[in-house]
Amino acid sequence: MSTKDRILSESEEQQIVEAIRNAEKNTSGEIRVHIEKLNEKPTIERAQEVFYWLNMQETEFQNGILIYIAYETRKVAIIGDKGIHSFVGDDFWNAENDLLIHYFKQEKYADGIAVVVEHIGAKLKEFFPYNKDDKNELSDEISNGQDEDKKVLF
Repeated sequence: MSTKDRILSESEEQQIVEAIRNAEKNTSGEIRVHIEKLNEKPTIERAQEVFYWLNMQETEFQNGILIYIAYETRKVAIIGDKGIHSFVGDDFWNAENDLLIHYFKQEKYADGIAVVVEHIGAKLKEFFPYNKDDKNELSDEISNGQDEDKKVLF
């Protein structure tokens, strides 16, 4: 992918991966970030597709959270599985989504994602604290631009 087709540099991507790893040290919850160029579907619908495509519904405690970003069409969504959603509800997701948009309007993409990951990690820690038997169930790497057939979109 060319540099012009990215909103994050490699070092910014690493900043986000580190934020995810730090957040997940304190919880059994799982956080994923998915970035793609375009989305023509309703944002929540596409975020749910990606959530299932990434097998986020397979976490033991149903505590996976996805931060979904379609940068060219300027769409973002944050969704959580049933386990965490039952504790935090729509108000939490909406507040974090608004915070993400606030950072994005300033073109502080990596900082915004990292801050939101930190907040999500704190909530996960509150309701799903780490225990010695926890394992990392999902990749911490940023996923990107693939549809259900795993064709690269950009």
